[in-house]
Amino acid sequence: MKNKFLLFALAALPLSVFSQKKISIIPSIGYGFRTASLPSNLSGQEESYLKGLKSGINFDVGAYYQLNTVIGLGVKYNIYSASSSGNFIGYTPDGNPVSISLSTDDTITFVGPAFLYSNFNENTKHKLYYDMAIGVISYKSKTDNILFSGSNLGLATTIGYMYEISPSILIGPQVGYTGGTLVKAKMNGQQFDLPDDQKEALHRLTVSAGVTIRL
Repeated sequence: MKNKFLLFALAALPLSVFSQKKISIIPSIGYGFRTASLPSNLSGQEESYLKGLKSGINFDVGAYYQLNTVIGLGVKYNIYSASSSGNFIGYTPDGNPVSISLSTDDTITFVGPAFLYSNFNENTKHKLYYDMAIGVISYKSKTDNILFSGSNLGLATTIGYMYEISPSILIGPQVGYTGGTLVKAKMNGQQFDLPDDQKEALHRLTVSAGVTIRL
């Protein structure tokens, strides 16, 4: 009897091993909120214009290979987009006022190798996960025909809750952080160093709805 039970257990073992899903793809979309404070010497019009760039759409996706029941390694990518437009009063060389219309499109991207810690393989409908990536954060800000850009080392991390709809599909909310600081930048291709008080802080918090696809 014991021999029969042992043979049954050994036969079932490969099935349990191979039934564990090894790949997790986690896309999400939501809103991002940049946390850097605005300069204190702005006019009301300038402040309103820049506030339009402090929140925008955030898309994030991570793909991971499960090394064991809780740890995975992979890659993480996200992109933040915001825009603002407004009319300002300028002056001609002879001092006459003139209305100037401006529009700015901002994009912040991040990509890098990532680490995942999760309970995706536990026998529960309620899943939690945490991921963290260190990589390259890049910034582009286009105002009319002027392009301001730069890249540096960045960090991205996410904490999420997922509810298991099926063994292959999970859904749920997540919060995240992506950050980095530009110390060098380019203006229409010309590179320059940013002064300490003008370094571009790219930190933001995100709130998103996500899906986990398990393969």
